[in-house]
Amino acid sequence: MVLCRSLVGGLSGFALVLGMAVPAVAAEPAKELPPAPFVSSSATPGEDYAIGPLDALTVFVWRNPELGASVQVRPDGRITLPLITDMVAVGKTPTKLADDIRDALSTYIKDPIVSVIINSFSGTYSQQIRIVGAAEKPASVPYRAEMTLLDAMIAVGGLSEYAAGNRARLVRHNVATGKQDEYKLKIDSLIKRGDIKANVKLMPGDVIIIPESAF
Repeated sequence: MVLCRSLVGGLSGFALVLGMAVPAVAAEPAKELPPAPFVSSSATPGEDYAIGPLDALTVFVWRNPELGASVQVRPDGRITLPLITDMVAVGKTPTKLADDIRDALSTYIKDPIVSVIINSFSGTYSQQIRIVGAAEKPASVPYRAEMTLLDAMIAVGGLSEYAAGNRARLVRHNVATGKQDEYKLKIDSLIKRGDIKANVKLMPGDVIIIPESAF
């Protein structure tokens, strides 16, 4: 019981560290999200994925393979290629980065054709899904295209022993209003009873808050 109370007490503090003022969104009733459509699992980020620090990239330059490379985005957000020093990669989509590399290489070769592939990714903080509270391994996980609640729970090892999964909440930034919207989640129903209607689609920046049972 001491452990349970300690974890419950630490939840609000953890959420505040993540920049989410949980009490501020509790004033309005939680909404419900529609079930996620069934899609095949995707292991790659979406087309609008913003490259983040420590992402591993492969740059291809058609007919000029020596100008490409496999690189990791440095903590300062930049990459270095054979003819390009310290190009900013963080915050750009793969397409945007490929265009910038093409423009830089145009100084040396005519009409370069460049493509960028993301081999492994962490994502910027704004594109990560944060799972806090009574998960087996609370963590921030990279958002992937068509990611669902079930995908996120698998990534953190499911619920902890004392989790109250059907009292979980999802907090999402509403761009239109500038406020945080709160939605009900039924993680117990999804994981323990296989209720696929409880599986909802996630968005970049979502925060999943899982409380603990009172007993």
